[in-house]
Amino acid sequence: MSQVFDSYERQYCELSANLSKKITSANLLDGEQKKQKISEVLGGFEDGEALIRKMDLEARSLPPSVKTMLLAKLREYKTDLNNLKTDVKRITSANTNQAARDELLESGIADTSMTSADQRARLLMSTERLNQSSDRIRESRKVMLETEELGVSILQDLHQQRQSLLHANNTLHGVDDNIGKSKKVLSNMSRRMNRNKWIIVESVFPFHFSLPQFFTSSAGFLLGSEFEHPCHSLVGCS
Repeated sequence: MSQVFDSYERQYCELSANLSKKITSANLLDGEQKKQKISEVLGGFEDGEALIRKMDLEARSLPPSVKTMLLAKLREYKTDLNNLKTDVKRITSANTNQAARDELLESGIADTSMTSADQRARLLMSTERLNQSSDRIRESRKVMLETEELGVSILQDLHQQRQSLLHANNTLHGVDDNIGKSKKVLSNMSRRMNRNKWIIVESVFPFHFSLPQFFTSSAGFLLGSEFEHPCHSLVGCS
């Protein structure tokens, strides 16, 4: 037996036991602690491979009878190291799958959040549009009410103007009636004046023709009396 080989063998056995414990511990950890523990195990694999190479060189330098036995042990150590590597790959693969699931979950959550954000944005836009439509409806209603009030005011003014026109029309009819009555009165007065004029004329006309005769008769009588015998006026004249 070679003391050098034995020294390398003890170091490897201690390293293998330590790596096995770290792999078991890493399998129970999560996150950064698990990554750190796996990193330590991978570093140990390098040390193990270095020890196996040293043992291989030492075994091949020994006599054939000893070399054959040591190479058989060396194959067992290589198998042990490969099994440890397989365990680490399984843990790393599980970790990768978990990371993939976490990433997928985060992606799904992100997509959901993005979808929710888009929905909220669309909802806010719809709400804003509804508010704008409500404002326009209120403004239109306000304008409609103002227009209605203006229309009512105009109708009231037109009604008052109509009443004024009807009153003026009635007043004009009253004036026309008064003018008609006045015309009738004036016509009656004119007819009466004409009739009275003709009555006066008819009354004066005969008197106009008899007056000269009256004056003539009166004058003759007076003249006849003056030239009559004076004794006629004396009583007892003989």
